[in-house]
Amino acid sequence: MHRIFRITLDDALPMLAAARRKAEEIGVKQTLCVVDESANVIALHRLPGARLTGVDIAIAKAFTAAGHERATHKFNEPPNGPALPGNEAFGISHMLPGKFAIFVGGFPIEYDGQIVGGFGVSGGNGDQDKAVGAAALAGFAEHIGQNPPDGA
Repeated sequence: MHRIFRITLDDALPMLAAARRKAEEIGVKQTLCVVDESANVIALHRLPGARLTGVDIAIAKAFTAAGHERATHKFNEPPNGPALPGNEAFGISHMLPGKFAIFVGGFPIEYDGQIVGGFGVSGGNGDQDKAVGAAALAGFAEHIGQNPPDGA
């Protein structure tokens, strides 16, 4: 028997609020998405003025982070990013076209050693997306009474 923790809208809202504050602080119009452990969308927020394409991109980043249990930017970190040409997962993004993102902006959400969801952000450059992702994860940690994770 495996015990599964499930995040809810009540868990997602503090993440969205923290991420929105960070996005507004750094002046980036972003789309924010929280998915549960099964990569189903729980909450989606497109900040005023954010690009329309950010909706599908944020969902894909959250889906990938939850489903593959790693931050999406880790697929392409040189020199051994598994999705880089010549490495073992090169081409993985083609397995689920339009759903599997291997660039910055997807972050797994962890609770009690389990991945309980994913957070996706789209609209900024890599550093901006990482900053907003870190803020979202810190918002979740604060909500559940844990210390925020180190970095995104």
